[in-house]
Amino acid sequence: MNKELMGALDELERDKNISKETLLDAIEQSLIQAYKNHFGKADNVHVTINRETGDFSVFADRTVVEFVDDPAEEISLAEAQKQNTNAEIGDIIKVPIHSDKFGRIATQNAKNVILQKIREEERKVLFDQYHGNEKEVVTGIVQRVVGHNVSVNLGKADAILGENEQVKGETFKPTERIKVYILEVKDTPKGPRILVSRTHPGLVKRLFESEVAEVKDGTVEIKSIAREAGSRTKLAVWSNDPDVDPVGACVGVNGARVSAIVNELRGEKIDIINWDENPAILIENALSPAKVIAVMADPDEKTALVVVPDYQLSLAIGKEGQNARLAARLTGFKIDIKSETQARESGDFYDYDEEDDEYYDEDEYEEASEEAAADEEAEAPAQDESEVTEDAAENEDEE
Repeated sequence: MNKELMGALDELERDKNISKETLLDAIEQSLIQAYKNHFGKADNVHVTINRETGDFSVFADRTVVEFVDDPAEEISLAEAQKQNTNAEIGDIIKVPIHSDKFGRIATQNAKNVILQKIREEERKVLFDQYHGNEKEVVTGIVQRVVGHNVSVNLGKADAILGENEQVKGETFKPTERIKVYILEVKDTPKGPRILVSRTHPGLVKRLFESEVAEVKDGTVEIKSIAREAGSRTKLAVWSNDPDVDPVGACVGVNGARVSAIVNELRGEKIDIINWDENPAILIENALSPAKVIAVMADPDEKTALVVVPDYQLSLAIGKEGQNARLAARLTGFKIDIKSETQARESGDFYDYDEEDDEYYDEDEYEEASEEAAADEEAEAPAQDESEVTEDAAENEDEE
């Protein structure tokens, strides 16, 4: 019987990942519970189980008395001396309890205690496993569509892909394999409740980590992500190694790396740009593929005015403002985009200095012009004083 017990515990440990020690503790508690159900109390009961063989013993501490009033806690002197000839009144001796004497109801209750413990441990193991995978990407199999939600099997538990976490236009078929981002794992009496997403920017980040070795080992960092799921994602990357091109590493040879991620995201476009500490350069990069004439950024107010060629205005803004919107999210700046003509007319953008390679607004241009005039006047050669006197004398003679 004990061999069968240990075999069953080994199987549970292997299949459900529940430690044998936890199961043996559950058996101990079940035996104590059975004793309590049979005798009404169990404060004085001890259970020992051999971890190797599975042999177990149940003992109760009982006080030796002359007349027994409470059989659960007391034992007569005559009965005590059968076990220990030196027993005396007032001694406490350990009395072995045979579990086969427990009633049917007590035994059934003990069985329920073990089963309940197994279910609790199974839920705990599942929760710990998936809770440790929060903010990670896993592969699941579509089970069924329940209303607007999709049930996805992750192996040992089912996850819920809610309507708000689905990419608009995506459809799923049963048995289809998809990658999902684990948003949250909640512990419930019925087991872990796992919420997953296909729209979270973290999905794109984790996909790059799995596809690009330089991102995984930290050589290339993903500094910022802005995403409109199903349409376009902008990714700002930075290399900690001057010999590694961060954009090239993410794109891969002939675009192989980024293409694999685009395929997983079902055609979603991905713009990969260079991160820069200078907000003006970062904003210029973020508005790619549009060309930028000038960026006037205010780091304190987190605002920026961007001037683009007239023919690039629609490209910079993007369809329904998407390019500008994603650039703003990526950089954290509120971006105002104007064409060169609009900027000149509003006075935000006035002229270009070829020598300094800089654009000025109207105030800066006037200030620069005044400084240039002052410099020119200072550099002009001074007239000789005698010449001035002669000119004055000639004027007087003529008069």
